[in-house]
Amino acid sequence: MANRELVSVIEEIVKAKGIRAEKIISALEFALLAAAKKRFGMAENIQVRIDPKTGEIEVLTLKKIVEVVSDPKGEITIEDARKVDSTAELGDEIGSVVEMEDFGRISAQMAKQVIFQRVREAEWETVYKEYFGREGELVSGLILGQERKNYIVDIGKTEALLPHNEQMPRESYRRGDRIRAYLLEVKKSAKGPQVILSRSHPNLVSRLFEVEVPEIAAGIVEIKGVVREPGDRTKIAVYSKDKAVDPIGACVGIRGSRVQAVVRELRGEKIDIITWIEDPRVFIGEALNPAAVEKVGIDEEKKTALVIVPNNQLSLAIGKNGQNVRLAAKLTGWKIDILSEEEYGKAWSKEKERQIELAIVQEQKEAEAREGIANTSTPDKSDKA
Repeated sequence: MANRELVSVIEEIVKAKGIRAEKIISALEFALLAAAKKRFGMAENIQVRIDPKTGEIEVLTLKKIVEVVSDPKGEITIEDARKVDSTAELGDEIGSVVEMEDFGRISAQMAKQVIFQRVREAEWETVYKEYFGREGELVSGLILGQERKNYIVDIGKTEALLPHNEQMPRESYRRGDRIRAYLLEVKKSAKGPQVILSRSHPNLVSRLFEVEVPEIAAGIVEIKGVVREPGDRTKIAVYSKDKAVDPIGACVGIRGSRVQAVVRELRGEKIDIITWIEDPRVFIGEALNPAAVEKVGIDEEKKTALVIVPNNQLSLAIGKNGQNVRLAAKLTGWKIDILSEEEYGKAWSKEKERQIELAIVQEQKEAEAREGIANTSTPDKSDKA
């Protein structure tokens, strides 16, 4: 019996959910098989087939052809089998068609539930395959609402979650707002695949610059590192593989157009763009931008650095609540101590005084030692007498 309505439903699900027709038909066959076994018993050897072109549903009970029937539900005599198929032989299986009306209302309802579950599972699998492996990408979405401080975001084929701990401080959205976010994680759960977004991850800044700066997308300019305190400040280190291309200029753009596009997306977050340099002394000095640096001393074994800045640059170098030096340390991987020229001068004077005192003490010890040697080597006059 042709079922054009069934074919239409399958086509509609394919278009709406993006699920392959083969999966839907498999789900339908599974559902009808479950309903048939509910109706006729689990012991029945039943098969369900659906013609994908016509929608015709064929339900067969399969029985083995034997001489003597010991299991009426699974066996049939050769005589009865040849009434259906004259070519039937012992040991073969033969099927008889079961009319659809025999399913009944309960079986139809059960089939509907199973179909819904299987289609939903197929939909979940499609979503998972669509986004799994795309972690680290930049995605765009539409804010649908908020649940327990977490935003629900429509990103196309599914709804993603922007958790509270992945949001930027003081950031809020309304329903219908469009945002861009970093695809942090895709994982399976009992309620289907979960796509987790982030607006606070440092790599969000990297992806935004990749979009705005063609030289980064082309691989001419490379992002060497990004550190953030979301909502306040970012430091990004860049390097050019082409000496003719200024990495900072490429990221800033004409009249600051490129960097300002990123700043707007991050809602005013300050961005320091720094040239990555292999020499740690120079790189540390650059990382403390916008402060000017006089000199940098390093201890490679301990990976510590002492930075001297002009007196009027000390507060700028340290930053509000230590933010500038903290981000510079994270970016470079060095522990950084900062002194003003005045502080360094005082510390140097104290060190020189300490060294002089040590030298005097050492000289006294050496003089005493020399005097002791001289007394020992001089002969006693009474001995000569």
